[in-house]
Amino acid sequence: MPRSGAEARRRLQQAALELYQERGFDQTTTAEIAARAGVNERTFFRHFPDKREVLFDGEADLRAALTQAVAEAPDGLQPLEVLLCAFRKAGRILEENRPFSEPRLAIIAVTPALRERDLAKAASLTEAVAEALRQRGVADRLAGLAAHTGWAAFHHAAQAWIDDPSQSLDAHLLQAFDDLRTLSATALPAQAQPES
Repeated sequence: MPRSGAEARRRLQQAALELYQERGFDQTTTAEIAARAGVNERTFFRHFPDKREVLFDGEADLRAALTQAVAEAPDGLQPLEVLLCAFRKAGRILEENRPFSEPRLAIIAVTPALRERDLAKAASLTEAVAEALRQRGVADRLAGLAAHTGWAAFHHAAQAWIDDPSQSLDAHLLQAFDDLRTLSATALPAQAQPES
């Protein structure tokens, strides 16, 4: 039996991850997760409101890390550079949890209910990042666009890191933001430019 709440929570997360990989998300019950973790189902619900949340437990930590990093970024940086600083700091959370992060992303990718939850969580995180940028004085429209663009680059880098672990998440993140700069510096072909 787990001796502490933190240990029970960790065991529940690990049990859920194993069962989702073995059987699939839809075929796994909270009772089975609890049994695998060596606790009762009531303990499961003390830690998680439902079986989806087991995979999204770090959202509050990620949100706090991102918003704090945005607030603490050096003055004088453009919004995307502020976000690069923030995502580099927050990326350490993923790197420290790679044994959980990698299978978690694979399970989410093949489970519609989890993809929906992931999109909702991403929207919430993106709005928190946009608000942190607004607090730095970035105009509302630009803060929203930067937050969405930065989150897309972060997500792209995280997937690249899962696919190619020979480089750190940080290296993939730097590459994703370099790619953003390249995209924004590319001139539109004459036929694609707006008419004046």
